[in-house]
Amino acid sequence: MAIRVIISGGGTGGHIFPAVAIANALKRMNAEIEILFVGANGRMEMEKVPAAGYKIIGLDIQGFQRNAPLKNIFLPFKVLKSVIRARSIIKDFQPNVTVGVGGYASGPLLYAASQLKIPYLIQEQNSYAGITNKILGKDAKLICVAFNGMEKFFPAEKIKITGNPIRKEVVDIENKRFEASELLGISPHKKTILLTGGSLGSGTLNKSMISGLDKLLAADVQLIWQTGKYYYQSITEQMKGREHPNIQVLEFLHRMDLAYAAADLVISRAGAGTIAELCVVKKPVIMVPSPNVAEDHQIKNALALVENDAAIMLSDAMAESELMDIALLLIENKAKCQSLSKNIGKMALIDADEAIAREVVRIANC
Repeated sequence: MAIRVIISGGGTGGHIFPAVAIANALKRMNAEIEILFVGANGRMEMEKVPAAGYKIIGLDIQGFQRNAPLKNIFLPFKVLKSVIRARSIIKDFQPNVTVGVGGYASGPLLYAASQLKIPYLIQEQNSYAGITNKILGKDAKLICVAFNGMEKFFPAEKIKITGNPIRKEVVDIENKRFEASELLGISPHKKTILLTGGSLGSGTLNKSMISGLDKLLAADVQLIWQTGKYYYQSITEQMKGREHPNIQVLEFLHRMDLAYAAADLVISRAGAGTIAELCVVKKPVIMVPSPNVAEDHQIKNALALVENDAAIMLSDAMAESELMDIALLLIENKAKCQSLSKNIGKMALIDADEAIAREVVRIANC
């Protein structure tokens, strides 16, 4: 009988892309493996997972709204409803193993799995585990992590360092600089900054670019500017009359490999998935961790690189006033850029999707 696997989680590209990478690795190992995704209604995964060729079922679940306390009134009822729905999904699908990658749906699904004695694996992407994963980790068969020191959060005997799954096509940048420059409409001979706030975008990073635009143009440095879907319209309106050949404003980067290939310097948030990609492409990076995440885990992610002299970190509060100055100084400092590239490359863990998939199959066969 074919192995049946439920993969749960999502919310952002940082959770969805690794989940799909694990699913693809499982399919490469055995095309007969049956895979079902469980996500949160209204979130990105409900669109992105079917586009990747997999079935997904949504739970009516949300995260804790720190900035809107009144929205949390019905959260306990939604959690209970989601656990009941997750139990029903598990009973119908009858998985051999479940996998949680983080995101709103992961908690209810893994909790329901524990109630029904279905073994589960947690893929903890960050260097600082959230409270849900810390609780669920006690009963997990295995916790796959990307950073050292995770025994602070999980039983040491259950931890396996695998790294975070990445999209292989995204980090395949060898000899693509000229192709990238042509398709992105920029010069391959000028210094280029890639700014990415992730799939949803970053208000702080976008404001920082608007503030520093004149300095960027004066330095004759190019910018590949991924605004994110929430900010694209606003940024394009603010850029009216300020258009310039050195600046390419994009809502979403469908060919991230070309953006990485063209970049001499990357400015980004400090999501675990982005970090995993940057370690492989070996680009110097300035990280501006988002303060709007649980347990400030992005700051901890960035610090894991900074402590190895593998990245520059700037606080969200200081970005608007200082980011462009720091970026322009760094991009002209060839020795520092080379050092950062070398050190971030040392932290790369490749083939994480294969390593995790092997553990999923092992657990399913136990």
